[in-house]
Amino acid sequence: MDPSLIAQVLFLRAAWRQRDHWDDAHITAHQEHALQELRRAAYAGSEFYRHHHAGLHNAPLDQLPPVTKADLMEHFDEALTTPDLRLADLENHLRALTQAGGDPGLPWQGKWWAAATAGTTGRRGTFVWNRTEWATVLASYARANDWAGISAGITRPLKMALVSSRIPTHQSAVVGASLRSKIVPALRLDVTAPMEETVAALNGFQPRILVGYASALKPLAAEQRAGRLRIAPQGVMSASEVLSPHAAAELEAAWGSKPFDVYAATETAGIASPCTYRNRHVYEDLLIIEPVDTAGNPVPNGTTGAKLLVTVLFSRTLPLIRYEMSDTIKLGGRGCPCGRSFTVLQDIEGRLEDVLHLPGEQGTIHIHPIVFHHILDEAGYNGWQVIQEPTKLRVLLAGLAPGASTENVRTAVTAALKKAGAAATDVEVHITEHLERTTLGKAPFVRALKETQ
Repeated sequence: MDPSLIAQVLFLRAAWRQRDHWDDAHITAHQEHALQELRRAAYAGSEFYRHHHAGLHNAPLDQLPPVTKADLMEHFDEALTTPDLRLADLENHLRALTQAGGDPGLPWQGKWWAAATAGTTGRRGTFVWNRTEWATVLASYARANDWAGISAGITRPLKMALVSSRIPTHQSAVVGASLRSKIVPALRLDVTAPMEETVAALNGFQPRILVGYASALKPLAAEQRAGRLRIAPQGVMSASEVLSPHAAAELEAAWGSKPFDVYAATETAGIASPCTYRNRHVYEDLLIIEPVDTAGNPVPNGTTGAKLLVTVLFSRTLPLIRYEMSDTIKLGGRGCPCGRSFTVLQDIEGRLEDVLHLPGEQGTIHIHPIVFHHILDEAGYNGWQVIQEPTKLRVLLAGLAPGASTENVRTAVTAALKKAGAAATDVEVHITEHLERTTLGKAPFVRALKETQ
């Protein structure tokens, strides 16, 4: 525990509660000022951004060229605003942390926190924050608790159980280790551990808040309904994976209240989280998000974008200005019974990498995971997964729901693909105890061909 860091987080949480009362004009004014400060810092300290935005230093945000992960990693050292850091040194630090162990919550060289993505959407990304930025990252995750109405403080500790990746370079591990304190006693559990071990640990810990991947929470809900898991969390939060309506209903049946579906990413930290009315509000005081189509043009509210451009207003060490993410989301308007004016995030459909590209009668067609949800949500007792292989689709069901059969599932999936316009596709259905997970422990609904090669 770093007392000064925890104190910074508590200060930010208190200050941000005042922002809950901001109106539209105040939010917009704050964004404009924060963006101006971000760009000033980027142009002063980052050679990459000076060149990337050449001739556009005074242009509106929507006229600036996007930045991909590949761009950032290729020009990482030039993108940084400090001469004290190099990508090679950060990678060595993360490698040593993985191989030799250690506390991921301790700052490297006493002043930097770092995390890496798994690289399942392409090149692995490495990200770094100074103390002020890291306190903001932690406070953005803690805000999810505040907006959910789950209080924490010196007189009432927030016992948090986190079921996700234990890999020390994953941001959830770094965040969990950094927040661990008397105020936030934390139990970090490996999503790949045997279920009986996880259940025993949770029964012994009795968390006030349960946080995890959707693919981890659904089987835990089944354990709760079966009576083997006996916890009564004040809130259940799903993060890092798409939470389907069916899975959300199962979590509500197990613990008596709707789960909170939190949207975050390694690059950005918290992006949006639900209020007590379960409306997800975008953290517009911390970032600017732009859903765009495949050509990079903005899409209107109520329309799902093909990808997302994110500007992190508090990023300074490694500025992120119109950073491209493959997430497909839909924004709503402003206004909510909770009183917050922050824009509502209507839907998170997944990532471009979750879309299958299959031969069709009129050429290649795109199959979104929603094609499978209405069939497999019911059939897979503890979850499901569709894995594309060179000559077939392999459907994995984590347990088979009563009344379902692999042949019925195969027939239903084949029919759904045909209805969506796909050419004849070989489909295999297998019952498994464990879904296939990425290196960071996530179990996406769909793993496209390029991920399995």
